[in-house]
Amino acid sequence: MKYAFSTLGVPGMPIADVVRLAASTGYQGVELRAHPEEPVHPGLVAHERRAVVEEFARGGVEILAVAGYARVAAAGDDEAVYEELHQLLHLAADLGAPYARVFPGGGDQDPAEADATAARRLGVAAEVAADLGVRILLETHDSHRTGADLARVVGAVGHKHVGALWDVLHPWAAGESPAATHAVLAPYLGYTQVKDVASAQDTEPLPLGAGVVPLAECLSLLGGPEADGWVSWEYEKRWHPGAADLPALLAAGREHLGRPGA
Repeated sequence: MKYAFSTLGVPGMPIADVVRLAASTGYQGVELRAHPEEPVHPGLVAHERRAVVEEFARGGVEILAVAGYARVAAAGDDEAVYEELHQLLHLAADLGAPYARVFPGGGDQDPAEADATAARRLGVAAEVAADLGVRILLETHDSHRTGADLARVVGAVGHKHVGALWDVLHPWAAGESPAATHAVLAPYLGYTQVKDVASAQDTEPLPLGAGVVPLAECLSLLGGPEADGWVSWEYEKRWHPGAADLPALLAAGREHLGRPGA
């Protein structure tokens, strides 16, 4: 297994510092939050993108994904969503990231309508993703919190360049067991995001192993430390500024993830 962390946990940190932090705490990769308030976002010009790639290469750290905010099931016009998807995919390709994260964002629409909208948009974007060598991953989030929700969409698209991102918190908080989530997402799974919290209602981030999310079960379903694939720690410091700072927690978190039966 390879391990990464998300820059959502270190909001605004310069890329050189992110790379040094990953390398010094035993993480092989980083999941880059692709938002204008962060150092890496779709507005970067060519030489800025090259500088990011060079910084990661110097540090021997991989860019696992660019985590964007396109909402593929959102009501409204397709063109704005397609434009956001295309920008995100080109950013991922330029950075050499294998994955681009998107959200459902279906709101309170009829689920069947939201599913159809998301599948249609992802199907179109999949052709661009294939040309660029990037895989779009739809995250278990908001209107599609469970594995069953996500599998309806990704299965309908039926394209190898569209897959699933298993954020372990949301399906579990919605009442779906890790085994059930993994069973339906396994054919589509790109990578897995882990996190820990005090309860389904209190989602301020905690160090891995300090909360109640069934991380050991989730990791065992992925095959444990010896398995192939990626696990990324998404510590939501950006949304919870009062939470402990992530850098001091990273080394212990990496050790926890790599422990058999963690």
